[in-house]
Amino acid sequence: MRDLIANPAPSWNPFDDLAMLFHYDFMVHAFEAGTIVAIVAGAIGYFVVLRGSSFAAHALSHIGFAGAAGAVVLGLSPVVGLLVFTLGSGSVIGALGSRLRGRDVTIGIVLAWTLGLGVLFISLYTGYATEAYAILFGEILGISVRDVLFTLIAGLITIAALVAVYRPLLFSSVDEELASARGVPVTGLSIGFMAILAVAVTEAVQVVGVLLIFALIVTPAAIAIRFTSHPFRAIAIGVCLALSFTWLGLTIAYFSPHPVSFFITSLAFFTYVAVRVSEPLRRRFS
Repeated sequence: MRDLIANPAPSWNPFDDLAMLFHYDFMVHAFEAGTIVAIVAGAIGYFVVLRGSSFAAHALSHIGFAGAAGAVVLGLSPVVGLLVFTLGSGSVIGALGSRLRGRDVTIGIVLAWTLGLGVLFISLYTGYATEAYAILFGEILGISVRDVLFTLIAGLITIAALVAVYRPLLFSSVDEELASARGVPVTGLSIGFMAILAVAVTEAVQVVGVLLIFALIVTPAAIAIRFTSHPFRAIAIGVCLALSFTWLGLTIAYFSPHPVSFFITSLAFFTYVAVRVSEPLRRRFS
């Protein structure tokens, strides 16, 4: 859709630029879906970082690509295949519980194989597999009204589930052994959380793609926890950062021929670098 329109040039009037930005339906849909995804990613990202599950989240996205490619071969929506594969693998990873930290090598081998499996599915597809390739790098500017509705429903379910398990999930994330001793169903929570994460990953790939999932789910939370140890504040900061990266990335990309995912990931990366570099200065003056 974006390629059909000549590259617009920004003006010195921000109100005119804003009106231009929302003149086309595809940009409105992109901002709607991007906002939903950013809120979900920012919220769940805190627990991903707190539980040391960043690599597992990355693995889910790669495994989901194989599902998306397989769905394309079967003539189904790639999002359906993505969701099925991420939910299934997320449940297995969640069942590992505390053993997950010792299974990085195994998970890495599995995700590499599933990525190769996805490439095989793509090669078996006789049509034009642009939908499955879009899963790799994101295609937010091609989102339809139906996609926005799906994202909204999935986002509401994800947030509702996260709120429902918030207290025991936080307890088990901080001290799993103590939570288990107090009767908290640690394994069940781990499986449930990975299922919630699977839905969040399925949403986020529409914005940044499988290969760039860290930009919205992990990076904002990784930045937030460097400013506060309070859960609510860290989640709020993470959500605000994810929204900022998404909105700014969409805005810059509208006036540029380059992909949205590049700007979103670049904004996230350089913000994280700036925070890390400035830490010694903040400690000196605090």
